[in-house]
Amino acid sequence: MTQLLNAKELKEQASIVDLLSRLGFEPVKKFGKEYMYRSMLREGDNDPSFSVDDKLGAWYDHGTGKGGNIIDLGLACWPDLKFNEVVEKIQVACNMGPPVRREARPRLPVRTRNYVIESIKTIGTHPAITAYLQSRGVFDIAKNRLNEVYYHVKNEKGEKKQFFAAGWKNEAGSWEVRNRYFKGCLGQKAISIIPGDPKSVAVFEGYMNYLSWLRERRGASQSVIVLNTLSLLAEGIRQAIKYPAIDLFLDRDTAGLHATKDFIKALPYASDRSGAYEKFNDYNDKLVAGLKAERLLPASGDGPRGRSV
Repeated sequence: MTQLLNAKELKEQASIVDLLSRLGFEPVKKFGKEYMYRSMLREGDNDPSFSVDDKLGAWYDHGTGKGGNIIDLGLACWPDLKFNEVVEKIQVACNMGPPVRREARPRLPVRTRNYVIESIKTIGTHPAITAYLQSRGVFDIAKNRLNEVYYHVKNEKGEKKQFFAAGWKNEAGSWEVRNRYFKGCLGQKAISIIPGDPKSVAVFEGYMNYLSWLRERRGASQSVIVLNTLSLLAEGIRQAIKYPAIDLFLDRDTAGLHATKDFIKALPYASDRSGAYEKFNDYNDKLVAGLKAERLLPASGDGPRGRSV
């Protein structure tokens, strides 16, 4: 029987590009360190829109606005499997032995050292970030809850490439960053907690869903836990156990529904509140659809490109 790596070891040692290759997917284009694929998570992706930065161990599907690490990809590829089953499947697919037989990749220090945060500014400074948040319907509610994060990343030649994004802090003190073309974390991945009522907590998979919920409930006093990735579900459960009342607003895709079941299995008094957006994948999808129906957002949600300075 294969000795399993834990999730942290797997994220540090496994290669997304290698995993995709072993599953039969090869990049169509390569721009520097970025590999571009036709999305294996969607049908009809004729213009490659699934990007992988193997050095950062991150992927992003531009068509769905979702991304994450290799485990997040596994959860998306095999939504019917449990978390531990996904970890095992990735390890087996990549032909990885037990941790004692492998050394951590020498590139790992790059994950925390190849970016430099240059400045933090208030929301509303850069028009592309403003346009992105407006396209998600959360610009006004985000003003005092997000910041604009400006940073650069060095490539293998030591050349700097400038980036900017909307960002918020997680419990590790790192910045979770989002723009129209990128979803990632500058530093250590962790959940985010917004303190409030000590007796009640609302749990979200993503920060945009939290802001969407808050837009409809501006006077809400609940504490909030944002997982930032389903791979941190266990940590979310450990934090939520402190609260007598728990409302779950996780995504209604297969992975999110499984996560909701796992959450309620661990804490049976937790309540699934995803019926609030029953016909949609998540809270933000519902918000955006409603605003478009009211013609408060353009149908395409297009705005200035927000990837690099």
